[in-house]
Amino acid sequence: MSTLTTEDRAGRLPEEAPRRDRGRSRSRWGRWLTGWAFVLPAVALFLLMGVYTIGTGFALSFAKWNGFTPEWKWTGFQNYLDLLYADPALAPELRRAAWNTFQVMVAVPALTVAISLPLAVALNSVKRLRGVLRSVYFLPYVTTGIAVYYAWRYVLEPDGAINVLLRSVGLGSLSQPQGFLGNPDTALPTLILILVWSSVPVATLLYLSGLQAIDPNVIEAAHIDGAAPRQVMRRIVWPLLTPLTAAIVLLGVRDALHGFQIFLIMTNGGPGGHTDVLGLQVYRLSFMKGLAQTLGMASALGWLLFAGALLLTLVNARLLRRIR
Repeated sequence: MSTLTTEDRAGRLPEEAPRRDRGRSRSRWGRWLTGWAFVLPAVALFLLMGVYTIGTGFALSFAKWNGFTPEWKWTGFQNYLDLLYADPALAPELRRAAWNTFQVMVAVPALTVAISLPLAVALNSVKRLRGVLRSVYFLPYVTTGIAVYYAWRYVLEPDGAINVLLRSVGLGSLSQPQGFLGNPDTALPTLILILVWSSVPVATLLYLSGLQAIDPNVIEAAHIDGAAPRQVMRRIVWPLLTPLTAAIVLLGVRDALHGFQIFLIMTNGGPGGHTDVLGLQVYRLSFMKGLAQTLGMASALGWLLFAGALLLTLVNARLLRRIR
């Protein structure tokens, strides 16, 4: 009986192997189809809202269109040339907006790092109420942006709280009769300070997480070797926080290049264009020109901003690799 069983098994093995292979193939195809059934809606949405939109926006940068006519008017690189120098009315405004954007792009990340790092160091040294203080620092970030901007605009008015406070403490010479946002000399610095105020919370928490990730033994060894706190911060802590600093700087640069909400709500580019930025110019060319065919220029300016942001990102990544 054992011989028959062995022969029977030997006879069945060649027949059962293809069946097992077919079963595995069906199971593999079933898992593949199931996976794609879950992924396909997200892929289709990305293709529609991402790839198609990006491709259409790039093609639009080479045409003139007002958003209503059935056909585009192709102009080639003329939109880019008009933005850079060819249009005598638009090019000077863009150069002024580019200069304001550059000031914001430099000042906001620099001040954010200069303020948030000491705050993070101080918060890291606190033993009690650390969670409460962390929540207080993070509060400006989670507050609704538009409401905060309107509140700041009210505070900065000629009869706002800041002018009243300055006059009440005998510093009336520092008050602004036309308001801090109405004076061309103080409007842009005031907006920069508000941007810094709103970006410091995230930077502080990033630095705090970086400080808590540093091995305490490294700091203790430096103190044993006689290093002063300032030397420890300069020689040990600051180099270890370099990747976080690069991320914070990139976030500030991104907000400076593409952000325009605060400028639109608080000043709308005024007074006299002293707070006009490139992001605000894109918004105006897209939605504030009526039936003028400026959507192509808005798209071209958006792609120029993208190219500038990409270039700055590559430069920052290369500098970061050199530092490491």
